Amino acid sequence: MQSSSKDSSAVRCHFIMAPSLTTVIAAVLGFMIGTAFPISSFTKFEISSLKFMYGGDTEDLSSINNSTDIFKIYEPSNPKGSETLPPGIVVSESDLYQHRLWGNPDEDLPLKPKYLAVFTVGYQQKEVVNAEVQKFSENFTILLFHYDGRVNEWDEFEWSQQAIHISTRKQAKWWYAKRFLHPDIVAAYDYIFIWDEDLGVEHFDAEEYIKLVRKYNLDISQPAVDSSRYIVYPVTRRRNGTEVHTEADEAPGTCPDHQPPCTEFIEIMAPVFSRDAWRCVWHMIQNDLVHGWGLDFVLRNCAEPARYKIGVVDAQWIFHHATPTLRDQGKEENSTANLAQAIHARCYLELATFKDRWRHAERDYYIIKGLIPANATEHFTRFP
Repeated sequence: MQSSSKDSSAVRCHFIMAPSLTTVIAAVLGFMIGTAFPISSFTKFEISSLKFMYGGDTEDLSSINNSTDIFKIYEPSNPKGSETLPPGIVVSESDLYQHRLWGNPDEDLPLKPKYLAVFTVGYQQKEVVNAEVQKFSENFTILLFHYDGRVNEWDEFEWSQQAIHISTRKQAKWWYAKRFLHPDIVAAYDYIFIWDEDLGVEHFDAEEYIKLVRKYNLDISQPAVDSSRYIVYPVTRRRNGTEVHTEADEAPGTCPDHQPPCTEFIEIMAPVFSRDAWRCVWHMIQNDLVHGWGLDFVLRNCAEPARYKIGVVDAQWIFHHATPTLRDQGKEENSTANLAQAIHARCYLELATFKDRWRHAERDYYIIKGLIPANATEHFTRFP
């Protein structure tokens, strides 16, 4: 009997100890699992599960776990306003190439024009403009700014159907250039021609012109002007027997200090800019000074060294008809004012304004840099 009592006690002891041992083992296993798989792992699993449940789109998964903020994009070297984009997707420059609405985009452009030719035009000058455009090859994108609102009529010319047309009534060349020729928009073009509508081009070929500009490494240039008519600035007059010149052929002592308009100078009538030069020039154009008077005297700041980078191309020359029709657009209703005089008065006012702005900006810069005293009054740039 004693033996039976002992066996019973052992069994009871076994059942008492078994749960305790199970608890200990469970605790140890729990600790080991918790150590091997941190809570953050389960949180990530929960986030992934939520993405799966909601098709990868939840309202704000970052609020569930702030650790996801490390994937938030901010790249300060990106262009202003695009810092939150991955740099590889940012396209900061563009062009004026025209694309199809169908097919493979990579096959849209069998030929990418390398140059841009821009004309500010009125329909009355269509024959002159047509002759100008004919001198530019398929290597040029043709862009017309229409100041008279007449666009569709130009389709009588085959080239017009491939050209780009921008129409705003009663505006001048430099108004358009400031607003539609931003350097980042025309960055694809090696050279940019910004021409008037009234130029004779019988002795001009754009491809040959580009060859000479490259040969002489000119950043800012213009074709020489035929000397059979009055020329405002002698430095632009065509010379026989030369390809390019950079200084006026004046009597000794007339231009002693190598200043515009005797050298480092072209007119704004038919300028040609390299890509880099245009990026600089565009920033000088004032929003409210639409005629551009005064720009030609400070173009030298956008080509270095200007004495060798600004030139007139003699071997390719033009004739200035001097018959622009833009002045006819300035007439106000019930006005009897002389339009030509009114526009010329505006041009001279703009020249005075630009001159004043330039001199103040130049003076302020030199004062800030400690190059001149604050009370200095001298001018460093010559204007007419």
